[in-house]
Amino acid sequence: MSLSSDVTTLGIRVQARSRYAPERSQPQAGMFFFVYTITLSNSGTDSAQLLSRHWVITDGNQHIEEVRGPGVVGETPILQPGQSFSYSSGCMLRTQFGTMHGTYQMVRADGTRFDVEIAPFVLALPHAIN
Repeated sequence: MSLSSDVTTLGIRVQARSRYAPERSQPQAGMFFFVYTITLSNSGTDSAQLLSRHWVITDGNQHIEEVRGPGVVGETPILQPGQSFSYSSGCMLRTQFGTMHGTYQMVRADGTRFDVEIAPFVLALPHAIN
């Protein structure tokens, strides 16, 4: 597994990459902050709107946290064919290593709802992934 992932579901491509943010971390307190950037691209022929997200975050101790909510970073972007949308967010772990994966819930202009996969990617301090 790597610090990035790339998967396409029903014409919606999800690219993810992560990095450790030492400036927002407190290692002595067991708090490790990671920033991840997601790019969604519509390679299909129909528009699609992101409605909600479901994340599964697993730390190095195999503790699992699930996060569900509307949109991403306060937005519910509509992707026309050929369009992309990128955003960055963050995640605090109590270990130096973890993983994230999940789904975005989308809807087409005709009302058809579908889930788009977010393939697993690693959250790790640079020395923790050799």
